[in-house]
Amino acid sequence: MMPAEQNIAKENRFQFGKNWTKFLRVLNDERIAEAEKSLQEMLKVNDLRGKTFLDVGSGSGLFSLAAARLGASRIHSFDYDSQSVACTQRLKDMYYRDSVHWSVEQGSALDADYLSKLGQWDIVYSWGVLHHTGDMKRALETMIPLVKDDGALFIAIYNKQRIATNLWTGIKRTYVRGGTLVRGIILTVCIGYFILRGLFADLLRWRNPLKRYTEQYTPRGMSVFYDWIDWVGGYPFETAKPEEIFCFYRKRGFTLEKLVTCYGTSGINEYVFRKMPAAAKQRV
Repeated sequence: MMPAEQNIAKENRFQFGKNWTKFLRVLNDERIAEAEKSLQEMLKVNDLRGKTFLDVGSGSGLFSLAAARLGASRIHSFDYDSQSVACTQRLKDMYYRDSVHWSVEQGSALDADYLSKLGQWDIVYSWGVLHHTGDMKRALETMIPLVKDDGALFIAIYNKQRIATNLWTGIKRTYVRGGTLVRGIILTVCIGYFILRGLFADLLRWRNPLKRYTEQYTPRGMSVFYDWIDWVGGYPFETAKPEEIFCFYRKRGFTLEKLVTCYGTSGINEYVFRKMPAAAKQRV
């Protein structure tokens, strides 16, 4: 059976690779360092020496690069979007052109045949990807065999809200199906909303409203502006409550090691799970 991604018409899917191509123009050492710091803090490690790293939905390739700089012994990056694959390959060529320990190719998180050939990994990383596949539950399931016993699964999934989820689903669907004019109007309105929301939040907390823009990157090293475009256009789009993700993986032999929530907003919740060894599963 064809992966769900292939059943979604191109015009009904946001082309993340176009956005990542532009992001590479503003990539710098500070952003890369922030990405490294994000992995260190979430995985509770100083480095990744001796660890293998699978980047599911690599996007720009920034976090594959961060894993390489942290000393991962082997890295494999794949993405369904061909332009994202090209971005990741370009980033590898810029920093690790001759490395035989970092491979990049096109693949789908829903393609069981493809995934079965990848083997198992110490760290399986998929940040903000599985909810864009068109079949999130299946994508969550396909991650399980990829993780070694006692290995880590680091994922990030959009938070479910009663009203906002349906509202944003409609906006995203309209954006990807609309023409240039429609997309321009939606993007202008949404970015205006984000700026005003940030302004009021900063003023209420007596913070400098310009700081979030002059710093020019988020805590993960990403660009605020390109993150906004990803958010507005990111379709297909699914969400889940933290307890839904927790229960899903607990039933399948994983323990939750770290959870960072978006405090009930329409943002992303981050999870780091540890896969219990087979012997431990039998005792539970």
